[in-house]
Amino acid sequence: MRVLFLNPPSFMGFDGGAGARYQARREIRSFWYPAWLAYAAGLVKESLLVDAPPADMGIDEVIRAGKGFDMVVIHTSTPTLANDSRVAQKFKEAYPGILIGFVGPHVMTLPLETLQSSGAIDFVCTGEFDYTIAEIAEGKDFRKVSGLAYLQDGKLVRTPERPLITDLDALPFVTDIYARDLKIENYYDGYLDYPYMAIYSARGCQARCAFCLWPQTIGGRTWRARSPRNVYEELSHAKELFPQVKEYYFDDDTFTGNPARAEEIAKLIGPLGLKWSATARANVPYETLKVLRENGLRLLVVGFESGNQRILNNIRKGITVEGARKFVKACKDLGVLIHACFIVGLPGETAGTIEETIRFAKWIDPYSIQVSLPAPYPGTELYRQAVKEGWLTGQEDAARVEGKSGGQKELVKSGIQTAVLSYPHLPKEEIFEAVERFYRRFYFRPRPVLRILKEMLSDREVFKRRAREGKEFLSFMARRKEVAR
Repeated sequence: MRVLFLNPPSFMGFDGGAGARYQARREIRSFWYPAWLAYAAGLVKESLLVDAPPADMGIDEVIRAGKGFDMVVIHTSTPTLANDSRVAQKFKEAYPGILIGFVGPHVMTLPLETLQSSGAIDFVCTGEFDYTIAEIAEGKDFRKVSGLAYLQDGKLVRTPERPLITDLDALPFVTDIYARDLKIENYYDGYLDYPYMAIYSARGCQARCAFCLWPQTIGGRTWRARSPRNVYEELSHAKELFPQVKEYYFDDDTFTGNPARAEEIAKLIGPLGLKWSATARANVPYETLKVLRENGLRLLVVGFESGNQRILNNIRKGITVEGARKFVKACKDLGVLIHACFIVGLPGETAGTIEETIRFAKWIDPYSIQVSLPAPYPGTELYRQAVKEGWLTGQEDAARVEGKSGGQKELVKSGIQTAVLSYPHLPKEEIFEAVERFYRRFYFRPRPVLRILKEMLSDREVFKRRAREGKEFLSFMARRKEVAR
């Protein structure tokens, strides 16, 4: 079969692709690479990957791109299921014989609900979908393909679960698919040098964070890694394919989960002279940080989440506030920048703990920050806890955890993340408002302002980029206030 892999158009500027950890518009124009779709596309000989949002493609343009294909594989997410189901219907109307499959964490958690959302959906994948899609594309009977769910005479049929992929070296290089199908200049991220490129060196995560979607669904708790040599070979290849790339980013759940392996990769890619960044937990040893820094590391993306230890314990974060402080000091001593991620409104949050986290963020003073709201996606421990405790707002069907995603349609409005958790002592309105307050109190200080100005004055292109991002940020905050009304 000829297969179209699609990240469908949605809200303007919405980043819900296979790779986005928070399916929402972000404060400035930002898009992650659709790496999960790219891996599957690399396994299908006759394939095309269309990433509609960063390419500013509308529904009509996407439908036209589907001409001549036998199957379309759509990556969906919890807040975009209704929209993506309409996209599927449009495909069926244009090409009645086309086969349509949905993939992603939402469909593996709620296969029946997904299939019932549109008669146009022929199947959903219930786990890692790389080889599942490849087997269907080869013409294999649904009944003989592991990791599938579909309707037969109105009843749900599930084939045996597909084991997690352990030999990641056997998968194709996503950079080849990027080169074939994507325009890398469409991809931005505020804390990464432009243009950047993202790849995975591993899948899964051994951490137990209650809120994190990928390890609890499609990625799994079992950590599986590519060999350091395989990672080196892809980056060496990518350097030839994309001479314009200024920075590479390891978008693993946690790149530094195995310090010795991270060091081995760093030593291999160091001679390539590449600038790179990666994800990390706030507990990387100084010795490991030093090796990474000496071999091209520029920045680490770190989920601190909160500056309150009780909240960190509540979400099973597995780090301590004091340990995080020591980690930050080590990074600063070595010249490693930090993009710090925080979440306002996690279980145990109060007005006082929000202030505590803001003070903590100002004290560690990272290069940049991201402040998000909790996203209780179906399939996560946070979702089950929210249903049990009655924290979800607008959740008529939330008591039925299996088969319903109650309350999740409110995760975004106009593509903007909304507060869907509300506590007796801390209503959702206060949680939503705290995000903007957090940003303003962090960035509207002399030190960050001077840091940004210094960066802008050092390079004309950086000046133009930061000026644009500043305008986008203020516009985004204004739209948030409209959503709050």
